[in-house]
Amino acid sequence: MRALICLLALVLAAPASATDWGQYDNARFGYTIDVPPGFEWGREADNGDGRAFRDGASKLLVWGGNITERDFEGEAAAAKGYAAADGWTITYDAATPSWASFSGTQGQRILYQRMVAGCDGHYAAFRLEYSAIEMSALDPVVNRLVQSLKGGC
Repeated sequence: MRALICLLALVLAAPASATDWGQYDNARFGYTIDVPPGFEWGREADNGDGRAFRDGASKLLVWGGNITERDFEGEAAAAKGYAAADGWTITYDAATPSWASFSGTQGQRILYQRMVAGCDGHYAAFRLEYSAIEMSALDPVVNRLVQSLKGGC
């Protein structure tokens, strides 16, 4: 009976640990974001603005920054312009005064970028790049990342 209980506990615990997300808290800009399971944590940037995470060919970049354009919406528009200049075909774009998201394709690669306004002229952002083959598997990951990114105040 004890063996059956142990086996049942292992079976029930395995799916929970496979879905455990981490959390990255950035001290410099005060933002937080959940980190998907399976993504390896790279070291924090020397200037303390963010960190890179990898899972195979998928790359998650998170960072904070100072708004250098006229306002947050201008900063988001500039980021989208930089992505287009880097060869990404922008296929989705939505923005408000407090958040912006865009996505695009480049060959068989997909990018999704989200930015949220913080306080005192700061913003926080993430960018997920992945293979188009993984799109359906990573859609829930993108949704969770969007929900979890909180700008610091």
